[in-house]
Amino acid sequence: MFDSLNSRFLPCYGNNEVYAPNFERLSRKSVKFNNSYVGSMPCMPARRELHTGRYNFLHREWGPMEPFDNSMPEILKKNGIYSHLISDHIHYWEEGGGNYHTKYSSWEIVRGQEGDHWKGVVKEPVYPEVASTPQNQSGTGVSSMWRSDWANREYMHFEKDQPMSEVFKLGEEFINKNSGEDNWFLQIETFDPHEPFFVKEHYLNKYEKDYKGKHFDWPRGRVTETEEEVKHAINQYKALVTMCDKNLGKILDLFDLHNLWDDTLLIVGTDHGFLLGEHGYWGKNQMPYYNEVAKTPLFIYDPRTKTKDVERNSIVQMIDWAPTILNFFHLDIPSEMQGSDLKDTVKEDKPVRDNALFGAFSGHVNIVNDEYTYMRASEPGRENDIFNYTLMPCYMHHAFGINELSKTELVDGFSFTKGLKVMKVPAKDKYGVNSFGNLLFDNKKDPNQVKPIKSPEIENIMIEKLILAMKNEDSPEEQYTRLGLNKEN
Repeated sequence: MFDSLNSRFLPCYGNNEVYAPNFERLSRKSVKFNNSYVGSMPCMPARRELHTGRYNFLHREWGPMEPFDNSMPEILKKNGIYSHLISDHIHYWEEGGGNYHTKYSSWEIVRGQEGDHWKGVVKEPVYPEVASTPQNQSGTGVSSMWRSDWANREYMHFEKDQPMSEVFKLGEEFINKNSGEDNWFLQIETFDPHEPFFVKEHYLNKYEKDYKGKHFDWPRGRVTETEEEVKHAINQYKALVTMCDKNLGKILDLFDLHNLWDDTLLIVGTDHGFLLGEHGYWGKNQMPYYNEVAKTPLFIYDPRTKTKDVERNSIVQMIDWAPTILNFFHLDIPSEMQGSDLKDTVKEDKPVRDNALFGAFSGHVNIVNDEYTYMRASEPGRENDIFNYTLMPCYMHHAFGINELSKTELVDGFSFTKGLKVMKVPAKDKYGVNSFGNLLFDNKKDPNQVKPIKSPEIENIMIEKLILAMKNEDSPEEQYTRLGLNKEN
């Protein structure tokens, strides 16, 4: 599992400017999905989907696993399937993600990615002259993440010292140690190619050699940089994808060496993509989830069918990963899971859904099918008419505040809370993307989503599908009100 991997920067999805031969090799060895979509955005909401096989974003924002959640790795563990996590994804070790890794039989932590508060350096690091960073976009001086990132880099002089390298080294160790055993699940997860695009020169030299501008490897928000700086950031992303590709190749080599193709399910994917200047933005969250973010690369080799070197066009999502893995081990899928085993989709492109929901808490609620993508925004003035429903009141870095907890109600739960009441806590719009308004795109005529269409007839059809999907999700009532939807339609 990679983080922020944009399918449009992989040669097997049509980009011939990026050197990634192992992704091409993977495509020949597996089934490539052309319509894999995100569900709940961003990082930890997506991981909750990986565990629970159901959407997160309509009921709660970023936070820990809930007491009533089904956890796929934990189900494996309880049924004698050894589950192991290797990751440098820093959010697992923060307050708002700190109980995901404990669901596995064992886990290994690799430190140092992004602004991980890792190395203790008292003296202020020496910063380069920058084109744009999270530091000066916020207008509040040097952020703690920016400071930690530069402190950490002092300990990463060589490629082998970088977190991704260590993650895959540990992954190789596990496979070499355990390849001859039955009944194990290994999750190799790297934060790359997530920003900052910290990559060594020998990778960057494949794409540029004469950049003389300011340092720029942590793009976020609106594109305000010069054309040269924009190109430089994109080249660094390409270089980091090439580094990801090199490490992917190590795992494919072990599949060949140990003949894991005979009986081992392989899933290679990402939580979401990344905007690299398209639509005038970098990254995610501060804009609608255009296809560069929402439409993700996904490869599956399933030894139950041994299908390979073909493409599939059915709409799939991360909520399908857990049911696929559980069924692979002959385990029942909990009734609360909304995803489906993709075995028959891999084999013969059998659809598992007609429409897919996706979005982030408080932002657009989106629905996509083969023909259209519809993004529904909050009505003006209703952006903050929203609540968190939880029994684990934590944000990314800290617990909910005393003031907001003082306004908490204990209310009846939902279809998936197993009879438990939950805390209903007032929340706020986190990303401010609702100002973009409602958007409707024709998937076939406008795959780059540059020309929203105006068609009341088509919009009404998509609204009906959206309401039905929200009902199936047991959406909170205020979500319909916030979006200006009549639930009874």
